[in-house]
Amino acid sequence: MPAMTNRTLFDPPPNPAPVGDPIPSAKQTPAEPPAAAPMRTNVPEMSVADLANALRRTLEESFGRVRVRGELSGLKLASSGHLYGTIKDADAVIDIVCWKGNLSKLSIRPEDGLDVVCVGKVSSYPKSSRYQIIVDSIELAGEGALLKMLEDRRKKLAAEGLFDAARKKPIPFLPTVIGVVTSPTGAVIRDIMHRLNDRFPRHVLLWPVAVQGDNAAAQIAAAIAGFDALPHDGSVPRPDVVIVARGGGSLEDLMAFNEEIVVRAAAACSIPLISAVGHETDTTLIDYAADMRAPTPTGAAEMAVPVRAELMAQIMDDARRLMGGMNRITDRHHERVVSLAARLGDPQKLLQIKTQAADHAIHRLDAAFDKAVQARIAKLDRLSAALRHPRQIVEDAGRRLSERAERLIRAAQTITPDKARTLTATVRVLDSLSFERVLDRGFVVVRDAAGTPVSNADALAKGSDITLEFRDKKHRTATVKD
Repeated sequence: MPAMTNRTLFDPPPNPAPVGDPIPSAKQTPAEPPAAAPMRTNVPEMSVADLANALRRTLEESFGRVRVRGELSGLKLASSGHLYGTIKDADAVIDIVCWKGNLSKLSIRPEDGLDVVCVGKVSSYPKSSRYQIIVDSIELAGEGALLKMLEDRRKKLAAEGLFDAARKKPIPFLPTVIGVVTSPTGAVIRDIMHRLNDRFPRHVLLWPVAVQGDNAAAQIAAAIAGFDALPHDGSVPRPDVVIVARGGGSLEDLMAFNEEIVVRAAAACSIPLISAVGHETDTTLIDYAADMRAPTPTGAAEMAVPVRAELMAQIMDDARRLMGGMNRITDRHHERVVSLAARLGDPQKLLQIKTQAADHAIHRLDAAFDKAVQARIAKLDRLSAALRHPRQIVEDAGRRLSERAERLIRAAQTITPDKARTLTATVRVLDSLSFERVLDRGFVVVRDAAGTPVSNADALAKGSDITLEFRDKKHRTATVKD
């Protein structure tokens, strides 16, 4: 059995040793070729999967972690949460994979066309025999690419209206409570507190966050939303203004304040928000969404509160000006009153004149009253002289009554006999015409059932009841037979 030699998987296989008869030379022309003998080799037989896995292990062991610069392309987010795509340059293309757990920790959001540096390990995918980079982190390749990404993000958010001036809220003149979102250990919070104490001490609520690093953006956004979610009922202090602050740093250090989650939280905050990130020359996307941008954290404190001493001086100056204005108005009105009083004259003299006029009027009134009374007395005397005494009127009426009574008696004595004779004659005529005289001669009065006299026989129906009245006023009832 031939001996085995030490080789790697990627060494070319050795030439097989001759087995059997030697190959005939060109001058020899055998009558017929010999039968092919089975080839023997010392290369072990492998399955496709074994070879693919061996290649993957070799790649991972040979290269370890690598940093590859190129342009991201063909990015696809699978339903499982893993990110697949390629990184390329002008001459080559390499597949990349970012598992779900690492994707959430990336400092930037992968996008097609970004010039980046991918950090990870080289591996392969056995089912397609393609090598790939398992990405652990992604960094922008240069400041130009970072600025381009930020500009594209700024345009996107601006198109959504997050930076509109109409959304800006006014900063309160003197807030009672100030919320600060920053690192609790940096110089920023000390600068803000120092400036607030110098200008106008206020109650400050600090929400500690990381201001750079992988989790900084999520913490800052959560802090802004947390301040905004505090109740309005006064059970806990609620800020009247929020300051989001950080000291200066490189563009990469300030990236947390350029993240979309932070910008959206600042735009959605109902509390007026001041952004104070970096130095005066630094600009982040939160500056566009904030209600006011401060050049420095110290400047944010100056914008949040006025200077107490200046405010007190202003109040005193306003009070002095107000008092001076009131004095001027009072003096002006006093002068006017004096001028009007001079035009009116001496009130005592005016009162004496009016009193004298009233006395004259009373004297004239008394004289006119006495004259009117005398005139009424004289008129009464004239009228009373023309009146007759009631006794005389009664005597005259009595005489007239007696005269008329005598005349009435005489007239009655003359009229009564004549009327008596006329009445007697009339009675005799009436008696002669009475139906009772007819009854005296043997006639009767026939009345129907209703008591009505019957003057016509045809008015009585056969069988109807009738009443007969005789001279002696007696009545008899009968029935009509025919």
